[in-house]
Amino acid sequence: MFLSVFDLFKIGIGPSSSHTMGPMTAAARFLAEILSDDWPRPAGAKVSRVGASLHGSLAYTGVGHGSDRAVVLGFTGLVPVNVDPDEADSIVAKVTAEKRVTPPGHPTYHFDPATDLVLDKKTPLKGHANGMSFYAYDAGNRVLLRRIYYSIGGGFVVSEEELQRIKQRGSVTTEGKKVPYPFKNAVEMLAMAKRNGLSIAEMKRINEETYMEREKLDGGLDDIWAAMKGCIDRGLSQEGIMPGGLKVRRRARQLHDKLQEEWSRNRPNPLLANDWLSIYAMAVNEENAAGGRVVTAPTNGAAGTLPAVLRYWLHFHPEADQDSIRDFLLTAAAIGGIIKTNASISGAEVGCQGEVGSASAMAAAGLCAVMGGTPEQVENAAEIALEHHLGMTCDPVGGLVQVPCIERNALGAVKAVTAASLAIKGDGQHFVPLDAAIETMRQTGADMNERYKETSLGGLAVNVVEC
Repeated sequence: MFLSVFDLFKIGIGPSSSHTMGPMTAAARFLAEILSDDWPRPAGAKVSRVGASLHGSLAYTGVGHGSDRAVVLGFTGLVPVNVDPDEADSIVAKVTAEKRVTPPGHPTYHFDPATDLVLDKKTPLKGHANGMSFYAYDAGNRVLLRRIYYSIGGGFVVSEEELQRIKQRGSVTTEGKKVPYPFKNAVEMLAMAKRNGLSIAEMKRINEETYMEREKLDGGLDDIWAAMKGCIDRGLSQEGIMPGGLKVRRRARQLHDKLQEEWSRNRPNPLLANDWLSIYAMAVNEENAAGGRVVTAPTNGAAGTLPAVLRYWLHFHPEADQDSIRDFLLTAAAIGGIIKTNASISGAEVGCQGEVGSASAMAAAGLCAVMGGTPEQVENAAEIALEHHLGMTCDPVGGLVQVPCIERNALGAVKAVTAASLAIKGDGQHFVPLDAAIETMRQTGADMNERYKETSLGGLAVNVVEC
């Protein structure tokens, strides 16, 4: 069982990995299927028009999360990593006006977003809360090809058949991959580390280098951090109202300026580290809410927590260097892979405990590791952070990744640092194993009412409006 660090950390655009990056990836994947020879078609039949319908959570909060916009971008042949956020609106406007798309390598297809893109709230698809149907029609409106995909969190997109295999084997995109340290849970991870005298980051690195050269791995890790840092920096430079209609104002830059002033005056502030953590996380999630360039960590909705903790490490710890950044990311990815394999990182599936809770656990593990923590202490840090997010619902007001998501990332970062600090002061022995916390999250998500899982039909999403 192997999930790459690049499966967990994907560079793309906001505001949602499952609702924005997922549908965009699915649309681009459907285009590739149109060109393939893997589906039967009548002799001489040609695709003239494409369309899509979004179901379940994607239908309920699709507009707020930019799912409709993402499908349009995907039908032009774009994928999340190569979208320029500054050009996205003009691309969508052009498709809407011309009612057609011409993806690279394809002929021109008729596609009118007003009629060919449906947000179907009445027909959920049974495989997952984030279901999508894609269609290819001939000139006589006959359906030539239909494919169903599911966006299962963190930008992962799978077909119906792939979803069934995942449920059977507990893996995402890893079939056939063999690695030297194939841990699928924390118990196996700790046993392998103890038996081989390796850190979690070292085992993860060896696994990754089974499939890529060290230079490529390090370059990719550096690219991930560069994108995270760039997102923080841009978020700290922006002001104004975020899109979507809630009229939520960006706060990160103003708060950053106040902290800079305190810093220059050497004014005592017992909460200084917490303040910096919060501002870094808010900067990322304000950028995410505005559709900016972010990194799933492990999702867009939780994209601010881990970068904030990593930036905190660089800000407050003089021993921090480039190698420690890579070890941080490798350790965090190892923990994220265990959570993804045994539970979920999808807010539509298990609530926000699977998004910010997972992000906080990953960040706590990464920080504990670079602070010199043993594998046992790292596992303890991840458990502490995750345990204290259990039961957290996903209830975005207006279907937008703004309230309460932005502040939740800030508090997730604070919890992560606290968890790492508590763990590294202990000996790694603790009462609740990480695997038990992960299984509890899975069970809690299964029991959670659907209204509290990203549909914006319960919790703050309705009570704030009612007030």
